[in-house]
Amino acid sequence: MSDLLARSVEDDLHEIVDVDRFPLAAPESPRWNEAVMEARVELRHRGCTILRDFIRPDMRSRLRDEGVQVAPHAYYDEMIVNVYNTEPDEGLPDDHPARILMVRGNAFVPRDRIPESFLIHRLYVSEPFQRFLAACLEVDGIFPLADPLAGLCLNIVRPEREHPWHFDTNEFAISLLTQESTEGGVFEYCPGIRSAGAEHTEDVKSVITGDAGHLVQRLRLRPGDLQLFRGRYSLHRVSPVQGTTERHTAILSYSQQPGVVGRSERTRQLFGRLSPEHGSQANRVDDLLD
Repeated sequence: MSDLLARSVEDDLHEIVDVDRFPLAAPESPRWNEAVMEARVELRHRGCTILRDFIRPDMRSRLRDEGVQVAPHAYYDEMIVNVYNTEPDEGLPDDHPARILMVRGNAFVPRDRIPESFLIHRLYVSEPFQRFLAACLEVDGIFPLADPLAGLCLNIVRPEREHPWHFDTNEFAISLLTQESTEGGVFEYCPGIRSAGAEHTEDVKSVITGDAGHLVQRLRLRPGDLQLFRGRYSLHRVSPVQGTTERHTAILSYSQQPGVVGRSERTRQLFGRLSPEHGSQANRVDDLLD
């Protein structure tokens, strides 16, 4: 990397991130190592970590405004879904969690509607940011999804709506709250409730039906907080939003493998359309229901 390019990358991060606390462009520095270890400990013990005030205070209003600007591009289609976002299967037992139906009232702005100049897009493609995330997640490296719609998106939950219990299609999820709702909109999750080789449907069913509150952890996020968690294996939702303000969250999706795209059925559910990349379903990371 040339000196000029290196300075450009560092300057770009300095504009967006609190680099005094999170020196992304200085890997293996004492503060970088400290931030990574703090995140690892949280992930190991809670299945989730929140990097409070990751975004510089003077950038949070711009981050919010950029989200508000693209919010009209969200795809709204209130749907009846199950926790796996799969088609009904009458061959399953009546009490299987896939037979329990919920209303999905949130909406998504896809990556191809988020300008590359926006703060969140610049952060998403930043190699120092990806290197830092990989270190926190204790993996060799991560790749932005090859999915041109789901790789980076803005999740919008309007008042009186919610994002019901679900699993992510990628192994882990990185999210950044850009606009807080007036009331409600609490992030709830069950860390590691399933694994790559086991669905643990009884536990999943108990959470959905409200019989396993002890498995649920709740987090109040603030604008500028960066959240890391393993959404592929952790059941999670956003509780109903109340008040007059929408809840906006940027979702930054990566995988440990290159070339990962979302399944066509789920992509159409979330965005109302497909791209040419969705003609291939290669590089799935497991054989779970979804």
